[in-house]
Amino acid sequence: MEPRAAMPSPTTLGQLRAAGWESLPVKEEVRRNAVARIASGQPLFDKVLGYEDTVMPQLENALLAGHDVIFLGERGQAKTRIIRSLVGLLDEWMPVVAGSEINDDPYAPVSRHARDLVAELGDETPITWVHREDRFGEKLATPDTSIADLIGEVDPIRVAEGRYLSDELTLHYGLVPRTNRGIFAINELPDLAERIQVGLLNVLEERDVQIRGYKVRLPLDVLLVASANPEDYTNRGRIITPLKDRFGSQICTHYPLDVETELAIVHQEARPLEAPGVTVRVPSYLAEVVATLSHLARQSPHINQRSGVSVRLTVANYETLVANAARRSLRHRETDIVPRVSDLDALAASTSGKVEIETLEEGREGQVVENLLKAAVLTVFKEQVPLERVREVVAAFDEGLVAHVGEDIPSAQVAELVSSIPALRDPVASLTDDESPAALASAVEFVLEGLHLSKRLNKDAAGPRAAYRGRS
Repeated sequence: MEPRAAMPSPTTLGQLRAAGWESLPVKEEVRRNAVARIASGQPLFDKVLGYEDTVMPQLENALLAGHDVIFLGERGQAKTRIIRSLVGLLDEWMPVVAGSEINDDPYAPVSRHARDLVAELGDETPITWVHREDRFGEKLATPDTSIADLIGEVDPIRVAEGRYLSDELTLHYGLVPRTNRGIFAINELPDLAERIQVGLLNVLEERDVQIRGYKVRLPLDVLLVASANPEDYTNRGRIITPLKDRFGSQICTHYPLDVETELAIVHQEARPLEAPGVTVRVPSYLAEVVATLSHLARQSPHINQRSGVSVRLTVANYETLVANAARRSLRHRETDIVPRVSDLDALAASTSGKVEIETLEEGREGQVVENLLKAAVLTVFKEQVPLERVREVVAAFDEGLVAHVGEDIPSAQVAELVSSIPALRDPVASLTDDESPAALASAVEFVLEGLHLSKRLNKDAAGPRAAYRGRS
């Protein structure tokens, strides 16, 4: 989080006027700051990758047009991150009438408390400053969300203190009024009951709030942003037509369009494994296998595509790969940690819970994941290791060589295969210029597994160990 600038100095309405502060509706404020970002060539947000030519131009158009926005997309497509990042387009500090529950504009107060205070004190009305981080409200829509949650309710304690039920000061404001002059987000909008959607529409469009039979006019100033999964329209609920009409722009998000973008997100989001006395390096080809696994899953007929294959799958698999490599290395008293193909088996645990297998494949979840993993290794192997560089390796194994690898074999022992099988030197060199035992062992296992999956070597696997031999 960036350090906050010092809070502005005016503390009364008169001082605020003297300082020349200008009041802007929130959508104009966001537009002004978005214009500045775009004109300077800066991206609207940091840490949102892969949308530069698709989602971001549409979002820029929506903000410049002053639209409320709904994002449609499957899980794990950065919808919530984008929505929360909109806060960065607000001014850092905003003045409000002191004691206001709904961020009253000192120049145009709307709550009874603020109106009375300004009428009584005039230019001596005290003001406070609200940071932009506190001008964001968010609600995960659930079927039990109530009007009281979003709009407000009569506070019985205030009634018991002697106020009339019709007195506006008896209200306990809900989330939307408390986000006045800010950004309010509703996640999973179709899960909101239709009658609650009607109430929300009334607040945002008609400005009249009805609570317990009486009306309070609240001209709220809110930028409304929502998210939804396209499948939610039919599976879990729907967005009522008048509310859909309220959104000026509907923007569809998507998963990374290429493996390179997926990897960039992984490197940004994955939590590094740090421990005293150890170093961790992930070979680029194994990181690519992890990303390719997700891309293949998004194309697989065995995976329920309606529920999506989140980028969180790729991040979790990357972290699991590193964790298993660390566990294996530490048991061998190795401090240089480099994942190997034998560590990929651990990805079953982090993959199974993040994909939905099609009904016809139930009971075969493990097999589906295993096949996807093999396909990912083979895909990357064909891209990384040209066939001409492995012909001599295949010939050497056809002459009777057998190579043993696996989780229970130390890296140094696997790396010795480069010396005992000289034909391995060339394909290994094409994968890494790191001569450490851990890096060589990783490259050796990848070459041998790639040759097996491309049907050039046989593999006998038993527990944590595998043996590769020729097919002749």
